[in-house]
Amino acid sequence: MSPALSMSKSQSDTAEGVNQKLVDQYTEIVRLAGGLAHEIKNPLSTIRMNMELLAEDLRDSDSPRDRRVMKKIELVQQECQRLQDLLDNFLSFAKAHHLRKQPCDLNAQVRRILDFYRPKAKEAKIEVVDYLANDLPTVLLDPEAFNGALLNLILNAEQAMPGGGQLVVRTYGTPEGVALDLIDTGCGMDETTMKNIFHPFYSTKDVDAGTGLGLSVVHGIIASHDGSVEVYSQLGEGSRFCIKLPLHSARRSSEGSGR
Repeated sequence: MSPALSMSKSQSDTAEGVNQKLVDQYTEIVRLAGGLAHEIKNPLSTIRMNMELLAEDLRDSDSPRDRRVMKKIELVQQECQRLQDLLDNFLSFAKAHHLRKQPCDLNAQVRRILDFYRPKAKEAKIEVVDYLANDLPTVLLDPEAFNGALLNLILNAEQAMPGGGQLVVRTYGTPEGVALDLIDTGCGMDETTMKNIFHPFYSTKDVDAGTGLGLSVVHGIIASHDGSVEVYSQLGEGSRFCIKLPLHSARRSSEGSGR
């Protein structure tokens, strides 16, 4: 082996070792943070339960003092709910790296979520149009996690179209695997928003409207499927989210061997 090749292999081994160390550290941080989140949820549940009991005692009272107390209780309940949503989203984010993947038909998963969403789309005056390609190759998915990510993107599109609009969902093959597009006719995004949209806790919504973890959870779930999610948008013109997934490894190796 030449010195150059030896050095290249050594550098590659070192890079892989560093990368594995970072992955191990990240996994441990996620584990510890997930444990902390669970510990927070327990006293939070106690607070929420006692606030509800207090609210029941005061709800029918006409006393000015009780009405003032009731308003404070409602404020605490709203903040507890916001914290509950934040913890739930964070735990989903933490669990995104521990999936149970199995060979799946992407179109079947998409149809299942669209069938579930169509009644809500009708209420929101959103026309759902699907173009699902025939004979797509099988992909490895954790159905529960992937469907959650897809529904999150659909609801995100709905929020971008408060007055109604159109949502186009399409699947198609790529040289590396399959792709799924979600295209809405909503308000669109500027460059800053697109650049930060998948960062944890980044949100353009009001403080009470969301935690900012939704799209980062989506990004984490898709990344854990060895895929990618990209966004293309123009302010006032709508947005397109594109999920790309690799072929199921068994099929990929079969095609690579020419069988």
